Amino acid sequence: MTKFKFSNIPTSTRIIVAMTMGLTIGSFSVTLYSTVNHLADAFVMLLQMTALPYISLSLMVGIGGLSASKAKSALKSTIILVILLIALMLCFILMAPLSFPSWQTAEFYSANTVKVSQEFNIVELFIPSNPFNAFANAVIPSVVFFSVFIGVGLIPIKNKRQTLAVLGNLKQSVSNISHLVMRFAPIGVFCIGWRAAATLDASQLDGLMIYVASALVLTALLTFLVFPALLATITPFGYRAIIKASREAMITAFATGSFFVVIPIIVEKTKQLITTQYPDTDNVDKVSDVIVPISYSLPVGGKLLSLLFVLFAAWFSGAYISFEDYVQLVVMGIPQLFGTSTLAMQNLLEIFNVSHSMFDFFLVSENLVVGRLSALLSVTFASCLPILVATSMAKAFTLKKKSLIKYLIIIPAISVLSFISLKYAFSSISYQYEGYVKFIERDFLMESVKSTHVDNAQNNSANLQPNVGVLSRIKQRGFIRVGYYRDDLPYSFHNNKGKLVGFDIEIMNQLALDLNVDIEFVKVFRNQAQTLLTSGYLDITTGVPVIPDNMFKYTLTMPYSSQSLAIIVKDKRREEFTNWDNILQRDDLILGIPESFYYEKAIARTFTHGKAWEISTPRLFFKPEFSHIDAMLFGAAASSAWTLLNPSYTVVVPKPELAPLFMAFPINKNDHSFELFMRNWITMKQQSKTLDKLFDYWIKGNSNLADKKQ
Repeated sequence: MTKFKFSNIPTSTRIIVAMTMGLTIGSFSVTLYSTVNHLADAFVMLLQMTALPYISLSLMVGIGGLSASKAKSALKSTIILVILLIALMLCFILMAPLSFPSWQTAEFYSANTVKVSQEFNIVELFIPSNPFNAFANAVIPSVVFFSVFIGVGLIPIKNKRQTLAVLGNLKQSVSNISHLVMRFAPIGVFCIGWRAAATLDASQLDGLMIYVASALVLTALLTFLVFPALLATITPFGYRAIIKASREAMITAFATGSFFVVIPIIVEKTKQLITTQYPDTDNVDKVSDVIVPISYSLPVGGKLLSLLFVLFAAWFSGAYISFEDYVQLVVMGIPQLFGTSTLAMQNLLEIFNVSHSMFDFFLVSENLVVGRLSALLSVTFASCLPILVATSMAKAFTLKKKSLIKYLIIIPAISVLSFISLKYAFSSISYQYEGYVKFIERDFLMESVKSTHVDNAQNNSANLQPNVGVLSRIKQRGFIRVGYYRDDLPYSFHNNKGKLVGFDIEIMNQLALDLNVDIEFVKVFRNQAQTLLTSGYLDITTGVPVIPDNMFKYTLTMPYSSQSLAIIVKDKRREEFTNWDNILQRDDLILGIPESFYYEKAIARTFTHGKAWEISTPRLFFKPEFSHIDAMLFGAAASSAWTLLNPSYTVVVPKPELAPLFMAFPINKNDHSFELFMRNWITMKQQSKTLDKLFDYWIKGNSNLADKKQ
């Protein structure tokens, strides 16, 4: 009987077992989380430590060792094959939206609608003015570009053997270190799995399960069917040999969520496979050294999954996608992906004028699941490409007709069936839009004080104290009297339990808490606020925009928040409102301006061609009798809240983005002591991050904060 040895278990098997154990234990225990987190970070950093030098040295040695004729041949084959593989992947990516069901969808609740995209500069990304800076900051495209040119510079040098030997020895030493690190892969992956399970919040996947499922099916098709079948059909390599060569790298990449860290593994495994099949072909052993590192910077593999997210975001936001939109996505999207998908995504979302609130959920999906799928798909692509290039250089392409016929029938059938089945599965689920519920169920995040609520201002002589300082009369009364405005989402509104809540309401609660008094909320109309503050009946009101009209009426505290101008419009009409010039020049438009917006005069002066229609409350805009109003102009944060309650509408921030509107609290004009107090108090709350936490909860909709109440 053969004695069992742990060392006989394949590394890939040990990694799978370790990841499973880590996920299981992490789901039930957060003990020792800090230690596990540090070990996981250490493992990933060790892999990263070897990856960048390996990429650079592989390119220098691989390209520098080629003859001029072989370099030209490899370059030509690589360009043609990369284009063909990208085209193949795009066919499946553009097919994936077949899985999207006919659900009622809406924008996610977030203030990130107005984030400005970082400008993409392909020249700066690829051409390093300082190569050492590129290495120090891990700018991979620049490192690849520099290393390729060093390799090209070595090609014509006759006496380069010694130089290549030195560089080759350095590359081998880095490879040895990488193999040493991989011995600890089960431990590292175990820690990564534990960390992922311990920090996983299932609610983060709400609304993204369709994207995740579609990405999973797409990745599985390309990884385990399409690419291996392609190689098995036109090259001498068999399906099992291809999967076996990339298996270890696949598992590690999926576990770590990084393609970058497994590049040395891919190079070594594919090189072994290629040299076994083509032992007598010149320079074929150098193909992997060159092709795999270069593929990291190309818009290929898992990076293309970003295009699927753009299609998902457009569907989820209610955008209508035409054939021209698909062409635009491909033409504009692929060049963006020469950088990182994270950097590119903000620009890609603009192709369909999708709210940048979706960018937050792209990051969530990437960190939880899809980033691992992307790394897995990149491994598959990077493993197949050098095999195809080597086969081209060896002139060994052989079409297996039986395999071709088989796969031409099987692959399209399985692919279409998979996506249609996914759509049917989602459509059969009893789906209910939860945006309204999630909003209306909100309650205070932090500690609150005793409060009362008055529907109408009781402006009688007993309540008036115009000559008494605000701080003094608050202490005398034992409570602070705060005016709030109706339908002022998400700043002040009544939740499903009838409780007065909102961003401004909770700030006022924190103010009362620090003053050690109770609080009385009084519902007021906009035209009442100035009189009620001057008379001494009100001490303060909830926030208003800092604009000239309000600065003339009130003394305003220092700003406590800001929001940008946005437009609420039916989903189908979003593209009509993407540009301010187009909006302002149209004479057939009617823009609704809520009374609460305080900006009607400025808009009326600017919007001279169309009509500016004042609405007493934003609630009316969504009623059938006000359907003649084309769109409503409002603050972005408030707009997001209203579209949550009315999911057939969407938020658009026209370009170019205007300066943000700052929000401040109106107070009595003549009380400088209270003005100074509020200035210092707001500064204190900003520095303590209290206002940031409340903003994240009420404006961004971060419900996770509710589990960490102070």
